[in-house]
Amino acid sequence: MCVLSYPFPEPETVKLAVLKAIEIGYRHFDTAPIYKTEQGLDLAIAEALKLGLIKSRDELFVTSKLWCSDAHPHLVIPALQKTLKNLGLDYLDLYLIHWPLSLNTPGNYDFPIPKEELVQLDYKSVWAAMEEAHRLCLTKSIGVSNFSCKKLENLLTLTKIPPAVNQVEMNPLWRQDKLKEFCKEKGVAITAYSTLGARETLLSPNRAMESQVLKEIAIARGKTIAQVCRRWVYEQGVTLLVKSFNEERMKENLDIFEWELSKEDLKKIDEIPQSRGLSGDFFVSD
Repeated sequence: MCVLSYPFPEPETVKLAVLKAIEIGYRHFDTAPIYKTEQGLDLAIAEALKLGLIKSRDELFVTSKLWCSDAHPHLVIPALQKTLKNLGLDYLDLYLIHWPLSLNTPGNYDFPIPKEELVQLDYKSVWAAMEEAHRLCLTKSIGVSNFSCKKLENLLTLTKIPPAVNQVEMNPLWRQDKLKEFCKEKGVAITAYSTLGARETLLSPNRAMESQVLKEIAIARGKTIAQVCRRWVYEQGVTLLVKSFNEERMKENLDIFEWELSKEDLKKIDEIPQSRGLSGDFFVSD
């Protein structure tokens, strides 16, 4: 479950949503400093332990990310330590480089980002710091997010510990066929976000909801369009993130495992015109 909402929620709102998710059965929680939900997740984990919803923190898989302003070699470990403090944890299960770029304003978490603050990521030195964080047991695994084949290939030439995961946009409208095959070849797992085809403007409707093909499949299967999208992602052999603070939608998001898409369904989805929903431009202001 991606612990993200916009406008950015208060910690108590995050706490209640995550507690409900744990109660329903969710165990993977994905956050980041830019989401402003780390402290709310901390409150939820502490309360879940107190209520006996989980017996130990080890029952959860917690992912967070290195924000662009901290994507400098000397800031990686301090940023991770700050995240751990915010989460009330001793370690992460997975720590990702959020985007393949840096900012020239260290420690800046303002949103959106002025374009003039964007600078090239020092892949070698930043990844070496990520590897050091792994060596120090601050995180069990390290990975990346929003890396293309070319950027990932470049990084792989510089690593002692290869990235375990590449977290990217993936949905029936942006299938990532090339990247999926490349990651499979290199042994890098994919985690899919934006499984409904989000738009650059955060409050706009998801693109999948406008697809007549997906609508017809959903009606025929007695499912929602969201369930069809997420079942499709699941059938690609990748892990996926869902995002909702609504209890009924949380339950709906879990109802993708006891049924399958037919060969005809998959063929129709393969014929959907491809377009990327999130380029990262929504993080940037002119």
